[in-house]
Amino acid sequence: MANFHSRSNSFPSQSHPIVNDVEDHLRRLRASEATSASANSLCENLTSLRDLHEGISNMIQMPSIQQALSTEQGQSWMNELLDGSLKLVDLCEFSREIACLIKESIQDLESSIRRNRCETATRDEIKAYVASRKKINKIVKKYIKNLKTFNRNSTELPDIEFGTMLKETEMLVFSVLKSALTLTSGENERSKQKSWSLLSKFTQTSRVHFEVENITMTQLKATEMSIEELEEGLESLFRSLIKTRVSLLNVLSH
Repeated sequence: MANFHSRSNSFPSQSHPIVNDVEDHLRRLRASEATSASANSLCENLTSLRDLHEGISNMIQMPSIQQALSTEQGQSWMNELLDGSLKLVDLCEFSREIACLIKESIQDLESSIRRNRCETATRDEIKAYVASRKKINKIVKKYIKNLKTFNRNSTELPDIEFGTMLKETEMLVFSVLKSALTLTSGENERSKQKSWSLLSKFTQTSRVHFEVENITMTQLKATEMSIEELEEGLESLFRSLIKTRVSLLNVLSH
């Protein structure tokens, strides 16, 4: 992860409240990155990343930052920043779409179970749900496998420290979004096997149907709520990423 060293004369003073806010968010995210495997911690990190990008967008509006980025050296690095920004927007949008698909598949199964309470007619719907989740997970795993990490060896511009801060932010967003995709793809094998086992029992006999119906509905509702919270966090981050990208493009166009 990038470390910040000497500041240029064009970079805002460390005591500036906007700069302090951005650096505080970066410190917290660095500390929490290693524990971002659970749904709760991921949602917290998504919120922190949203707030971080709000601070970065505010920094881009500062005259000293715009002056630094408008220099010949600054503009030569803008293309790299914009390329990274676009990749993050695409990754966040894909993550948001996957979360939406999973939530919809869970809601469809919940509706089916409620409609067919005390019946065994939900067997086909459950099989369809399992097939749908496996298909989504396969798409996600393929996407993760093809992901390229951001270039951590990018040429640093020591007199444009804001650019270095943006590159670190890119890496943090990339890491959190990749963790979100890994979580939604069912990498927690123990949890996945437990859920699949319950659903498998649900399709066998009417006696088992009565026994596991309430447990299955409880688990589905808990999963739906977690996915919905994750989806909301991704949507909020997506809007902030777009805002930051627009701010960068505005600097480039002037």
